[in-house]
Amino acid sequence: MERLTEIADRLSEIEGVVGVCLGGSRARGAHSPDSDFDLGLYYRSAPDTDALRLLAAELTGGPGEVSEPGGWGPWVDGGGWLTVDGHRMDWIYRDLDRVRRVREECEEGRFEIGTQPGHPLGFYSPSYVGELALGRVLADPTGELRALQERVRPYPDALRAALVENARWEAPFTLACARKGAARGDAFYVAGCLFRAVGLLVHALHAHAGSWVLNEKGAVREAGELPAGPPDFADRAHRLFSAPGTDPASLAAALDEADALTAEVCGALADRPAPE
Repeated sequence: MERLTEIADRLSEIEGVVGVCLGGSRARGAHSPDSDFDLGLYYRSAPDTDALRLLAAELTGGPGEVSEPGGWGPWVDGGGWLTVDGHRMDWIYRDLDRVRRVREECEEGRFEIGTQPGHPLGFYSPSYVGELALGRVLADPTGELRALQERVRPYPDALRAALVENARWEAPFTLACARKGAARGDAFYVAGCLFRAVGLLVHALHAHAGSWVLNEKGAVREAGELPAGPPDFADRAHRLFSAPGTDPASLAAALDEADALTAEVCGALADRPAPE
């Protein structure tokens, strides 16, 4: 950790970088020995990418990929893929003023879902807030990052209600649309609808529990462990994708199972009060 703090301190000295936060499994204590080190570089205006490349070359002993802001997409908007001291280390840009705006939107129950490489369900804007809420601040010369972190840690009630309500209408609607594809044996379309519907349920279960979802990895399993989730939620959800078949009858059977799971989850969300 001393080495990590040293790197974070040096990053925070680069023009434009306001602070550095450790994220991902290592921040939550759920990592394995080979887990990446994900460092969020919170910047204002634009970081000095030339200086970042020089530091990356020093740390890695050679050239490493460090992008310009926007180089990786509209939401995960850039950073660096490095190997430092034999460990994978990702630098991930975060526009601090944009994070602040998203926090305000979440407080009002508003969110966006954007297209982003690496996020097949779509990038949910509340992830920006969740990353900071769950992260571990390593460098914060002005104190701005820690002050914002304290403000984002309570899960917004309006966001909880919005994500639950979104799932309660959109998941059944999505599965109803899938029936047309099933009748034609369109396995591709049905699989996409199943993925979308399960993703909506996952986000709703997590929101109901006040639990942040940062990406799709592991989110189904974790949702099944939440109070409002059926005890066999993860197994039932994963079975939908194991072998749905390609003929109309087997596709329709998979949708029947998905409808039953959706009805059970939505019923539980309606009956169970949100935690205090």
